Amino acid sequence: MAIIEPVKQDPANPDLTKRKSAALRLWHWSNAIIISGSLITVLINSTFLDDRSNQSFLKTELQKGGTILNDQQARVLAHAQSDEVWGIHIYFGYFLAAFFVFRLVMEIFQPKNQRFFVGLKEVYRQYFVLKQNTYLAKHDLAVKIIYLGFYGLLTIMVITGLSLAFEDELALPRQLHHNIKEVHGFCMYLVLAFIAVHLAGVFLAERGKEPGVVSNMINGGKPDHE
Repeated sequence: MAIIEPVKQDPANPDLTKRKSAALRLWHWSNAIIISGSLITVLINSTFLDDRSNQSFLKTELQKGGTILNDQQARVLAHAQSDEVWGIHIYFGYFLAAFFVFRLVMEIFQPKNQRFFVGLKEVYRQYFVLKQNTYLAKHDLAVKIIYLGFYGLLTIMVITGLSLAFEDELALPRQLHHNIKEVHGFCMYLVLAFIAVHLAGVFLAERGKEPGVVSNMINGGKPDHE
């Protein structure tokens, strides 16, 4: 899920709580919904509506009602059902791409202290230039690196997803289409790994030295000057 890093302190000012802007929170929760919905469609098509198992199920159930289907007819019907779900998956992808662009634009207009790359530059300076090897500095650096990887992953997901959605318009060669599909599918597993790491990090933060992470992402946290 596309989630903003659960960091609420500045390494140089540990008692200073950051404010999460409304745009940041909108992007965060919207992406959480979009990516969750997208993953659910994948789960449905790989389990309940898997073509092979669903084909057998449809033949059996329709036969109970007096309708006999041959293998070809059952295959077409099962494929049509999974295509409907993939259509929903594609719409989630469009929203993901739209909010990805929104995130890029937001990076320009965000308050300076809430811009990701400004924060990345600052934690790099704190750790590598000023040699502040504190727990907080190490933590913030690790979190920023993880989220840098996530934003890179999100970029790949958007590009490959749109390429697959517009494959007819792009006239992609069959092998290239296959490779793009493989990359897109592999990235899904990386997204799942990120979600697991994120949720674990939030849980540990709430139970440890950074309580209020979730509420800060809901109500924005305390003002910077407090």
